[in-house]
Amino acid sequence: MTDSYFFSRTDLDRERTQGILDDALKGADDGELYLEYGQSEAFVFDDNRLKTANFDVNQGFGLRAVCGESTGYAHASELSEAALKRAGEAVQAVKTGRGGTLADGPSRTNAKLYSDENPLGAGSFEEKAKLLADINDYARNLDPRVRQVSCSLSGSWEAVEIIRPGGEIIRDFRPLVRLNVSVTAGEGDRQESGSYGAGGREGYERFIAPDAWQAQVDEALRQALVNLEAEPAPAGEMEVVLGPGWTGVLLHEAVGHGLEGDFNRKGTSAFAGRIGERVAAPGVTVVDDGTIDGRRGSLTVDDEGTPTSRTVLIEDGILKGYLQDRLNARLMGAASTGNGRRESYAHQPMPRMTNTFMPNGDKDPEEILASVKDGIYAVNFSGGQVDITSGKFVFNCTEAYRVKNGKIVAPIKNAALIGDGPSVLTKVSMVGNDFKLDPGIGVCGKGGQGVPVGVGQPTIKVDRLTVGGAGA
Repeated sequence: MTDSYFFSRTDLDRERTQGILDDALKGADDGELYLEYGQSEAFVFDDNRLKTANFDVNQGFGLRAVCGESTGYAHASELSEAALKRAGEAVQAVKTGRGGTLADGPSRTNAKLYSDENPLGAGSFEEKAKLLADINDYARNLDPRVRQVSCSLSGSWEAVEIIRPGGEIIRDFRPLVRLNVSVTAGEGDRQESGSYGAGGREGYERFIAPDAWQAQVDEALRQALVNLEAEPAPAGEMEVVLGPGWTGVLLHEAVGHGLEGDFNRKGTSAFAGRIGERVAAPGVTVVDDGTIDGRRGSLTVDDEGTPTSRTVLIEDGILKGYLQDRLNARLMGAASTGNGRRESYAHQPMPRMTNTFMPNGDKDPEEILASVKDGIYAVNFSGGQVDITSGKFVFNCTEAYRVKNGKIVAPIKNAALIGDGPSVLTKVSMVGNDFKLDPGIGVCGKGGQGVPVGVGQPTIKVDRLTVGGAGA
């Protein structure tokens, strides 16, 4: 029960709080009171020592009134009746006086996609510091070429309560953890890095088991050693194969953002007004699914109280729909897909992705690689940038290989993939059967807000994509 976080230890009273909310939203089309209490911790081990250790408590409320396309929003870190009354007066400024009809509340769900348990209570400060020291020692002893090791452990837990006019209450408790390892290896004057991370909406236990964190270190070192042997990347338009899992971040950035409801309602997305049209090659399907148990991007309910869903955005190349929050769904005559998300109580919700991926196709990954005459095989990205209006993107590869006549020839460095979302999907000619989700490290930024997300895909082949590199 959330009373102990929002009412028992503050001067807020449930009945009076409901009255203030009802008065503030009288005549509005939609809105809610969003209450949040959160704890977080982070440990960073670097240069052979524990460099930082933080613990924070965060709490507050956000009050929203929606009238037509306009939104009144007020928030405060002070959980008090006085602060709530001031917020109620502030959001009423958005009202038009026409007397809106309050939208029906979200549907309810019995699904629970993660435990209510707070992961921060598992293990002492000393145990967590020792874990990072053990990771550091293990990595440094693996190979004499290891020059630097950095590792971090972080966790958070949030209690959320969403109160709607009329007394509807929706609650959620949200755990989230992550372990990251970065290794720098060197030979002579040259040094390269590799990294690996894992996490999800669960406790620390699975990630801090020795076999799990040792596997992370092994993978980070493998990447660093591969990059030590890497040659300068080629440049030009060529065939590109994207490996499974984390490379789905390209799909997330290049296509996913363009399918969010707000951009399409305003007509600023390259996909606006194209539902029912072919936007990708046959065999290409794109899904956003917030209902996968324990995944980093999953939510039992979104930040408006709507249960998340499995939303098919593109099916066999045909655009089927957009990701919707309540406001944009109402204005577009659609239903919310459970994608109304906010970074915290201090932010308004907006349409955001959860776990976005391309499902399996029917090709063997070896068959896909064997089909490449002259191209590259991209396995990992450090991130990228996208212009929503045009869909143009740039992604930097952290692990990639040159492929000639169906064979991997050599690792390459400083490769960048350049293209645009609407056309890149039309050039996908082969979709593998080795689907994989990322290990649980994604963070998505939009409008100054960051939220945890997931990505994934099988191995895919793009027939033509521009590669930026050192030269042909």
